Amino acid sequence: MIPIPVVVCVLGGWCAIYLADTLLKSSSSLKASYEDWLLTYGLSISPFHMRWQTALFNRQFYNWGRWKPRFLYLWFSVGMVFGIVAMFGSVILLGKTLMQTLAQMLTEAPKAQNDRMLQVVVPGVNLPVSQLTYFFSAILISGVIHEVGHGVAAIREQVRFNGFGIFIFIVYPGAFVDLFTTHLQLISPVQQLRIFCAGVWHNFVLGVASFMVLFLLPAILFPFYYTGVGALVTEVAEDSPANGPRGLFVGDLVTNLQDCPVYSVEDWNSCLGDISEKSQVGYCISVATLQQLSFPARVYRRLDGTVECCSNNSLTDICFSYSNNLDSNLYACLPARKVIEASKVCRTSMDCQKDSVPSFCVTPSLENQTRLIRVKHLPHIDMLFVGHPMHLQYTVSLSSFVPRQKFLSIDLPVVIETFCKYLISLSGALAVINAVPCFALDGQWILNSFLEATLSSLIVEKQNRELVGFLILLAGSALLAANVALGLWMVTAR
Repeated sequence: MIPIPVVVCVLGGWCAIYLADTLLKSSSSLKASYEDWLLTYGLSISPFHMRWQTALFNRQFYNWGRWKPRFLYLWFSVGMVFGIVAMFGSVILLGKTLMQTLAQMLTEAPKAQNDRMLQVVVPGVNLPVSQLTYFFSAILISGVIHEVGHGVAAIREQVRFNGFGIFIFIVYPGAFVDLFTTHLQLISPVQQLRIFCAGVWHNFVLGVASFMVLFLLPAILFPFYYTGVGALVTEVAEDSPANGPRGLFVGDLVTNLQDCPVYSVEDWNSCLGDISEKSQVGYCISVATLQQLSFPARVYRRLDGTVECCSNNSLTDICFSYSNNLDSNLYACLPARKVIEASKVCRTSMDCQKDSVPSFCVTPSLENQTRLIRVKHLPHIDMLFVGHPMHLQYTVSLSSFVPRQKFLSIDLPVVIETFCKYLISLSGALAVINAVPCFALDGQWILNSFLEATLSSLIVEKQNRELVGFLILLAGSALLAANVALGLWMVTAR
């Protein structure tokens, strides 16, 4: 569910703004001056919606719209083709997403929602509070670039540009341009398509540009940061099992998880995934060392069927299982660090017979899904982690970029990476959603202009073409509404 404090703050804030607006407009002494103030600054307020419009940027928009006319013609013509393809593609994508959502709803244990390309995002529910700055900044920038596309294309097609503005709807920021409607209606359907498709086209270009920055980031930051040497710890959550005097510290460089080398964050995640999926590895220990370190202990079974042979109060000893030629179910309580340090990993005792010294492969006897993981992190001694591997993944933040100088921030590459990922995701989502043939979205005007440009010779009566467009818009709106409603239910109620 959505956190109650978030709902209270949002509703309370909007109620206070709307109440103040209503009181000022109903006051006989303040109404005129208040409305003049709103008009002067281009402000308008309605329930859960506030907008600001200005003509300050009109000159800049006209400069952009008149720059290299031939190039802009080709640019927005390509954007027109992309917008039409995106309109059909968005319907297919929304249909596929709806089928995936329905399939997850019908299963008792639905899979993670990460396999769906489109997801409803609710701040504070499936979006961490720490990521809100990235989220809202990316939405605002994507919206501004979207509207810049419309504005420049309109000026290129000789449509009067009245102004640019920014709005806030509930908690989501956005942008808009004010175009002279009469001019829009007088130009040809193809010219209209160039204007209406420019928004989704610019969102696509922004997503591609962000992807290129993300892809080339190691080369861009090469003079200041180097990569390929490990994963740098940037944050350890306070409640993380890796937090403590023998745990991970900010600035540590992780180079190995068990026998899995770590050269980047991707390697860290891949290694943890492999460790989680595969069975626990063992460690080679000589027979003499085993006899020296082990001590008598009571063996009993846990509720999940696994075996324990150490005292529950021990923080350094772990129950290990091993087999010899006579018995395949032997257990010994051993000090974990002494067993693991200077030992090579193994799967069976045959892996330990390469040395002349008689050895066994001892495997930690842990609860299901629990793993003993040896984490090599410079400059400290190895950390021995006992727990679910995903706890490390979720509570430890890392970066693939290591500063060349101590005064350089370890967080800067992470900030750039994260922001680029949000731009790719949200700008792409804005392009997809706006391309849907749905009422009040760009897709409505793209569809109408497309039908006028392609069906005018087949369906002569304009009224019939409008009926076809209305039915398509009705279906597209229903498809989008179903995705949003079911997506919200999956996120907040399940």
